[in-house]
Amino acid sequence: MINLLKLTLLISFFYTQLNYSQEEKNIELLNKEIMDTSDEFQSEVFFKKAVSFFIQKKWDSTLVYSQKQLITSKIKPLENFTHFLRGYSFREKNYFYESEKEYNLISNKFKFYNKVRTILGDLALEQKQYKKAITYFKEVLSLSKTQLDSSYIKSSSITHNLGLCYLHLKKFNESEKYLTKSLLFQEQKRDTLELIGSYGDIAILYYEQYKDDIAIPYFEKAYQLAKNSNNLNSRYTTSKNMAAVEENRKDYKKALAYRKEMEQWKDSLNNQNKIYAVAKAEKEFAVKEKQKEVDILHVENELKETQRNIFLYAAIGLLLTLGTGVYFYSEKIKANKLIATQKENLDALNTTKDKLFSIVSHDLRSSVNALKTSNSSLLENLNSKNIPILENLLQKNSAIVNGAYSLLDNLLNWALLQTEQGYFNIDKLRLFFITEQVSYNYKPLLNQKELSFENTVTKKDIVFADQESLKIVLRNLLDNAIKFSEPNGSIKIYSTNTEENYCNLIVEDNGLGMSEATRLKLLSDSELLAKKENEDIIGTGLGMQLCRSMIKKNNGKFNIESELGKGTKMIVSLPKTSPHG
Repeated sequence: MINLLKLTLLISFFYTQLNYSQEEKNIELLNKEIMDTSDEFQSEVFFKKAVSFFIQKKWDSTLVYSQKQLITSKIKPLENFTHFLRGYSFREKNYFYESEKEYNLISNKFKFYNKVRTILGDLALEQKQYKKAITYFKEVLSLSKTQLDSSYIKSSSITHNLGLCYLHLKKFNESEKYLTKSLLFQEQKRDTLELIGSYGDIAILYYEQYKDDIAIPYFEKAYQLAKNSNNLNSRYTTSKNMAAVEENRKDYKKALAYRKEMEQWKDSLNNQNKIYAVAKAEKEFAVKEKQKEVDILHVENELKETQRNIFLYAAIGLLLTLGTGVYFYSEKIKANKLIATQKENLDALNTTKDKLFSIVSHDLRSSVNALKTSNSSLLENLNSKNIPILENLLQKNSAIVNGAYSLLDNLLNWALLQTEQGYFNIDKLRLFFITEQVSYNYKPLLNQKELSFENTVTKKDIVFADQESLKIVLRNLLDNAIKFSEPNGSIKIYSTNTEENYCNLIVEDNGLGMSEATRLKLLSDSELLAKKENEDIIGTGLGMQLCRSMIKKNNGKFNIESELGKGTKMIVSLPKTSPHG
């Protein structure tokens, strides 16, 4: 059986996952309401600053300016919003007692008062005050559907949390009633992330009652769902839970396999999907090339037929021969020009294809060989159970797989760009929200390398670009900045407006930097790929070439400022006005 401490950890995890899954869906709506309120009271400077830092998730600054707002202003409509900002900020800093005090200062006239009661229930649950949490949750569940929707509350989440409270109180029958009700709703809705949490918590309910035969299938359901989700925490935790189950069943071989999967599961399925997508794109590319060859042969056959007709017409008469000869001579020149142009395009496409195949074969072979070598070392150290060495080797494997994943992703986007199969739509975009969204996915890598990160892109900056291609450019630039930064370094993203028609988006790091020769190669259009300068870091330069192509397609400009040992600035200049006027 899983011991009591292990069960507590699992329950805590799945509660947090479900809670924040719903919070992520509603936070944008809440932020909009708060920003609208800030715009309504333009003269309240401290409140505007508190809201600005709240949107940026800078909780300490939010607390400072919200406190100044409470001291200097007595505008009643803003007091509730200010206490809400403070309660939320304290909760994010894990100061639950202070958070609860702020939420309790909010009056029942507040627009999101029902949401506040829900949060107070969450705080009680997080502080293990289960009876108190039950009171709050039952109060919220008594509301009508209209009241719940207007406050951004989902009844299934409240029902689930009630089940958790009763589970902690060892009231298993009540817990089973609420958890089962929540699960039925989630199965109807087919929300994968929430289903994983529901299956996991029901598994714990039965596992704590020593009903292993009922519990383990739910653990396995959660694990199977997580394999097909994009949520890293779900994959990690379900693999960890299965490892614990197998350890308790004394099947240490399976337990070890699940523990290895905890480290390696992150990218395996996605990599396979990317490989299939690249293979499909390459196949379509090859079919198009073959069709072009057929068209050229068809033109050549037509030319031969034309020449035979010229001699035939010449035999009929000199006059007809002269007129016909001039006509077909001009047609021949046009056809030859067409063939020459097609041949040049075909040669260029063949060159691109050959270089892409060279990159795939070389880099994937290198990655697979590195994994093979690392796995051999892993197996050699497995019997000795040398945990530090095993952990180092697993981290090395994860880095290799991440590199291969980035290569495959860039190859797929390159193939789509070259064959003009990708969807491309230039539209009006706010730079800050794009950069914030992309950089959020890199927080685990930044934390792993202990890099400080700052996004100071101005919220008012608007550009005209294709959103998805801009995200690809940002991912490559951030990936390079992290890759070429030393541990404990820093990375910044900010914007400048030094040109009338362009807004500059800058990704700056204080890492290894590059020589002037390398900088010029990366900016050159004559090179298909830039060679890597630092042999200790995996890279082909395809990502930078992809960035240049996509920036150009967005009517933008690209520049690099760098010195060896002094870091690098990647500068993307995007138009402020629509290309269609």
